[in-house]
Amino acid sequence: MNISAAEKLTGLSSKTIRDYEAAGLIEPVRQSNGYRDYSEADIATLCFIRHAREVDFSLVQIAQLLALRNNPQRTSADVKALAGEHIQRLNQKINDLSSMKETLENWYNRCGGDASPHCAIIDGLDKHGYAGNRS
Repeated sequence: MNISAAEKLTGLSSKTIRDYEAAGLIEPVRQSNGYRDYSEADIATLCFIRHAREVDFSLVQIAQLLALRNNPQRTSADVKALAGEHIQRLNQKINDLSSMKETLENWYNRCGGDASPHCAIIDGLDKHGYAGNRS
């Protein structure tokens, strides 16, 4: 099937599908006219990749997951370890985002939001500037 059909079946854009091909995650057959021909296996792989991206796996991690998926001798322990590492990174990302949100909310709540030029948001951003800008 052509890339338009692959788009419809996977919910991915043609650009994204081509990006996954460029990253080596899929290898559709090239017809004699140069067009890509996607098999049912390619569609299944693209859906797998889409689901993996939905839970924020990186392309490198997805390549590892695909290698495990395609390896009949894989162990679920290997898959679980990769997912566990990813969960740890997600937890760190959540902590970092919570800290950013808390900082921004603090500045936001201290900002008068009035006609005064003084702004706690600008002040907060200035204090987090380069080392030469600190008092």
